[in-house]
Amino acid sequence: MSVRLAVFASGGGSNLQALLDRFADTPHAKVALVVSDRSGAGALARAESAGVPALHIPVSGRPDTDVARDTIDALAAERIDLIALAGYLRLVPAPVVEKFHGRIVNIHPALLPAFGGPGMYGRRVHEAVLEAGCCVTGATVHYIDERYDEGRIIAQWPVPVLPGDSAATLAARVLEVEHRIYPAVIDAVARAMAGDRVAVPESRLTATETFQAGDAVPPDDQHIIAIARI
Repeated sequence: MSVRLAVFASGGGSNLQALLDRFADTPHAKVALVVSDRSGAGALARAESAGVPALHIPVSGRPDTDVARDTIDALAAERIDLIALAGYLRLVPAPVVEKFHGRIVNIHPALLPAFGGPGMYGRRVHEAVLEAGCCVTGATVHYIDERYDEGRIIAQWPVPVLPGDSAATLAARVLEVEHRIYPAVIDAVARAMAGDRVAVPESRLTATETFQAGDAVPPDDQHIIAIARI
């Protein structure tokens, strides 16, 4: 079985690019569709450059039932097995979450459950971390449910907050980790699905278990997946 992956993105799509690179030539998974709520999203251009079907599904001002119908139809047309949210700033409609229960994964630029919820995305997250005086932040990969950032955590990786950090410098350090941890976790989930084994987390990484001052990037996939326990 080769797992067909759809990636949802609202912006430039740097995490999408990390996934495109990871699955450019793998037998067990491929990026088969990119969806955006914004017609001018850079993610759509990245998809087209990679030869991946790209689709704009408008959300603003539309009933959730219409968005859900269009989304489910698009996913069915491309025979999608797994969904990865990569900077997608919309709440996925409940019918889509129900139909793909346990098969929608997101990455968040903080150590959930801290600094999550409605309105907590991008620069806002990093500003909140700095305002709170935290010495560590990180990235979280989790399954999604009907609420923002409350789904079961699969894996996390800590990132230090350094003296003199701005929201921009902190964001860049966290994004570097996102680009490593997200493809690795999605790869592990896809391999588990391809092997007809359910991918569920048995435990989650905590910052205190692995954090060392100065650490920023996960050392390798094997370590990430050992922590994730997929």
